[in-house]
Amino acid sequence: MIRTRFAPSPNGPLHLGHAYAAVVAHDLARAAGGEFLVRIEDIDGTRSRPGLSAAFLADLAWLGLRWDGVVAHQSDRLDSYAGAAGRLRDMGLLYPCTCTRAEVLAADPAMGPEGPVYPGTCRGRRDAPAGAAWRLDVAAALARTGPLTWIDALAGPQAARPDLLGDVVLVRKDAPASYHLAVTLDDAAQDITLVTRGADLFAATHIHRLLQALLDLPVPRWHHHGLLVESDGRKLAKRRGSPALADLRQVEATADGLALANSLREGQIPAGLSLAATLDGDP
Repeated sequence: MIRTRFAPSPNGPLHLGHAYAAVVAHDLARAAGGEFLVRIEDIDGTRSRPGLSAAFLADLAWLGLRWDGVVAHQSDRLDSYAGAAGRLRDMGLLYPCTCTRAEVLAADPAMGPEGPVYPGTCRGRRDAPAGAAWRLDVAAALARTGPLTWIDALAGPQAARPDLLGDVVLVRKDAPASYHLAVTLDDAAQDITLVTRGADLFAATHIHRLLQALLDLPVPRWHHHGLLVESDGRKLAKRRGSPALADLRQVEATADGLALANSLREGQIPAGLSLAATLDGDP
């Protein structure tokens, strides 16, 4: 059975970009007679606003999207993240890092698909100061797993290249897990067979495939869809005030959520926006 998920973070209201992502995940599951799940990724410290979860579900219902089963919350899975991090430490694959972003940039690092690639300043460090982040030693991890591959439904078979992202953080200073660790564990726990998400997260899959191999997790397929972008090529973002779905459903002229979802399905993108396979501007 195909099982997809929509997994927003409650650090701001959903916008049209989220609506498109939810429609894609929902429709791919329903077309195959599968299941569409919802997960709330709510471990981002003080940025997570608990009251938004109910608004998210109201937005999905307004769009005519129905989910299966109980809505999952990352905040219920902290033990899972700690356990996985412990396993990786025991394997000698994590190391503590106290470098600030400014210190990383001062080292004139190479640029990767997600920005500056960590130069390995703390690699090999033996002490574990309080408040340190924990990074994955990607070279050591690859030496353990050997070559890996993954499949994107649109781009086809891919050779896993986690080295392109460098030694990513898996346990943050301010959160129990990074996106990379949490999403990989959560998708496995929910038996997700098709991970749908925006093209801006394509490169992250290289790391996720490596974590699956290290932690003996099942390997899904991926579907990295296009993104709704503004006229300058930047994707819609909560922090830039992209119109919220909650506001749209309160306005009489645009209160038909099902019509909006159908328009997105048919490629009828609202004025001022376009659908892009990659990002041209600052994400």
